[in-house]
Amino acid sequence: MLRLISPRGQTIHTLTRVTAPALQQSLNFSHRRLPAVARTFSPQSTHRFTSKSFSTTGPSLSSQAPPPPSPPKPKKRSLIYRAGRALLIIVAVPVAGSLAYATYDAVSYEVDELHKRPPRRVIGGPKNLVMTHGCKGSVLKAEEIHENDPRQRLVILGSGWGAVSVINQLDHKKFHVTVVSPTNYFLFTPLLPSATVGTLELRSLIEPVRRLLAKLGGYYLEARAEDVDFENQLVEVSGVNKSEGRKFYGMSDYFPYDKLVIAVGSESMTHGVEGMEYCNFLKSITDARDIRRKVMENFEKASLPTTTDEERRQLLSFVICGGGPTGVEFAAELYDFLNEDLVGYFPAIPPEEVQVHIIQSAGHILNTYDLKISEMTEAKFKRDNINVITGARVGKVNPTSVIYKDKATGKEVEIPFGVCLWSTGVGMTPLVKTLVAKLPTSQSNKHAIETDAYMRVLGTPKETVYAIGDCATIPQPQFVGKVMEYIKEHDTNNDGTLSYEEFKSLANKIVAKHSILKVFLAHIDEVFEKYDMDHNGKLDFDEIQAFLRDAEKSCTALPATAQVANQQGTFVGKRINTIYDLTSAEEIEKLPPFKYTHLGSLAYIGGNDAVLDMGRGMVYSGLGSEYMWRSVYFTEQVSMRTRLLLLLDWSKRAVFGRDISKF
Repeated sequence: MLRLISPRGQTIHTLTRVTAPALQQSLNFSHRRLPAVARTFSPQSTHRFTSKSFSTTGPSLSSQAPPPPSPPKPKKRSLIYRAGRALLIIVAVPVAGSLAYATYDAVSYEVDELHKRPPRRVIGGPKNLVMTHGCKGSVLKAEEIHENDPRQRLVILGSGWGAVSVINQLDHKKFHVTVVSPTNYFLFTPLLPSATVGTLELRSLIEPVRRLLAKLGGYYLEARAEDVDFENQLVEVSGVNKSEGRKFYGMSDYFPYDKLVIAVGSESMTHGVEGMEYCNFLKSITDARDIRRKVMENFEKASLPTTTDEERRQLLSFVICGGGPTGVEFAAELYDFLNEDLVGYFPAIPPEEVQVHIIQSAGHILNTYDLKISEMTEAKFKRDNINVITGARVGKVNPTSVIYKDKATGKEVEIPFGVCLWSTGVGMTPLVKTLVAKLPTSQSNKHAIETDAYMRVLGTPKETVYAIGDCATIPQPQFVGKVMEYIKEHDTNNDGTLSYEEFKSLANKIVAKHSILKVFLAHIDEVFEKYDMDHNGKLDFDEIQAFLRDAEKSCTALPATAQVANQQGTFVGKRINTIYDLTSAEEIEKLPPFKYTHLGSLAYIGGNDAVLDMGRGMVYSGLGSEYMWRSVYFTEQVSMRTRLLLLLDWSKRAVFGRDISKF
């Protein structure tokens, strides 16, 4: 063992006594980090010197190391301490948070002086009805509220595509917005056929109107518009649900407006066919739920052992009256549902017994699309054993069968059905019928409200009433009656005919006023060659008249699609925002009219396939078309919430299949 010797030759054996406590503390701190041999060392086993004599040997280390020191035991808290701490967490913290929130609320809350007065009934208007402004549900005189609010009163009737597009363009500093609609949600109608068979959940297709109005500070009223007083600028409304057909009894009956947007949509056109009560429609969430329940009921009944063969064929027959996008997509979704899901769960039902029929009055289904699209869809349905009947008109609907007449042969045919979907054309709602009857001198259309090129309702004060979407239409131009006027205006050499350059000038003028004819006149040289029947390089009176007659037919009303309503709503929203800042009528007249831009059409045709019409003869179908179709509808959603719900529904369908429960 080493020994330290002082300069005087004395051994420093006291060093151990002095350094022992520090060494012990250091070893305890790094006990687990030292090697095993080092851990056995402790100051208590240090050799003690028994004499001051110098020695080269000493007592040996202990062969067995002492146990490591045990950690100190935690101090046990008393029962009173623990109970007090629990009481502090459970009671004191929430109380303190509530007091803090109440303090913040009391400091930051601003009292609306306008609504401190108690509500009172104010009677007015031609019918002496209760009047309100729609603010916070209070029954106050509309003029009193408006004089304290510099914004214009904008009332929107409806909650569809057109109404939502207007809302998205408005400035909350310029307009006090009130939406009146019997449904308190916006419905994404293009995907409604997918909800009838469980591909998508119904909740994934709707967005509450109040959530859309929140950014504007606007208000929603669950009611139905009954009439509009254009002279006094009042909208008459009545309640829905339990108060159906009655007035509001203390709420309101009149809504004053400075600007009114009519976007109430349309109803299915029945064409006077008897038996509509036996058909299903596809316009709302309720319609989709009814069809889904009825489909499952028919399959359950058809699988019963007591069901006869004739009853089973009738239950498993699905007839679709109308070959438009809604009818085609419903047939495609139904085909996928039958072949991908129901066949596996109903082994007693042979797949060939399930029949799907489409009855179309025109020569092709999807007749508003490119002809190639129609032909591809018909070929696809033929391979899938979907019976497409064209050139036929439905004459009567019985409780369990449809009778149609073939236009070519005049023969009547009867088809049994378990579910009959009626999806043919659009007609007026009761409100639109009432309004058109009030403006007989300026309204001649039998299917919608007529507007000018700025979407202003004809026969109403300018810049006060607009109509958009399925309930509105722009009158068709009368080209043939102006044939001599066109010839005189564009016949520069006064020879009574139009050369190619003169015809080109006429075509450009027509397209500038009627943008819907861009496709018809896309290739002017081909159009000129088509109507130059004698091939002399000029168009005479008869040839120009034939051209104008065909142009008049091509310049039909805009289709009743979500794309049209969306563009019209965006146009009206931007226009009234701009007009708010203008002061002279000349500046307002310089604003451009509405121009429809066709962005393409698309439809799902089943079997992971879709058809896309991109205009100018460009069509596509095949690999990846379904995902392009989904991508378009995904981007057109009005909120991130519905986008996420769509992704979840599509993912669930891919992993677990469609939901076959009946509810």
